[in-house]
Amino acid sequence: MQLSEPPTDGFEVVAVASSAGGINGLATLLGAFDAGLPVPVLVVQHLDPRHRTVIAEVLDRRTELDVKLAEDHERTRPGTVYIAPPDRHLLVGPGGLLTLTDSELVHFVRPSADLLFESVAGAYGSRAIACVLTGTGRDGAMGVDAVKSRGGTVIAQDPATAEFRGMPEAAVGTGTVDFVLPLEEIAAVIRGLVETKRQ
Repeated sequence: MQLSEPPTDGFEVVAVASSAGGINGLATLLGAFDAGLPVPVLVVQHLDPRHRTVIAEVLDRRTELDVKLAEDHERTRPGTVYIAPPDRHLLVGPGGLLTLTDSELVHFVRPSADLLFESVAGAYGSRAIACVLTGTGRDGAMGVDAVKSRGGTVIAQDPATAEFRGMPEAAVGTGTVDFVLPLEEIAAVIRGLVETKRQ
């Protein structure tokens, strides 16, 4: 017998931030998902803007999900990974509409995980999952605060297992992280969270 309405607020997006060591981290994380993932994955990986990037091709070979560089004014689809292109901030709005911008650097970086996470918090609120992987610096820490303040769920790679501990340590230091996990365990937790909405 159900007294209340079934919750309609299943998770609708996963946003991931990584920097140094991130290609390996992303390959491990994304490689553990199958093509049926019911949400899109938005990724900020700090890349050298002076070189054409092959990150989408590299990661596409490591996962069953579709992987592509995000395009301006594109709508997200479940089971697809959208990677911020080099030197462009990636933002998402209501309805999963992506925007790319070359506004100023945030914490010396573009793309910025903080800006992606803040846009995800604004567009999805409690239906967002933010995840911080290996990397140097503090990018993502302000953003996970924003996601948590809107009721979303925050995951950080256990800094002790990260190739570079700066970013996950800064995220954990905010006190707003729900799960601190070794890299190999993160995908299973995300799958468990997003797949409950299918029931």
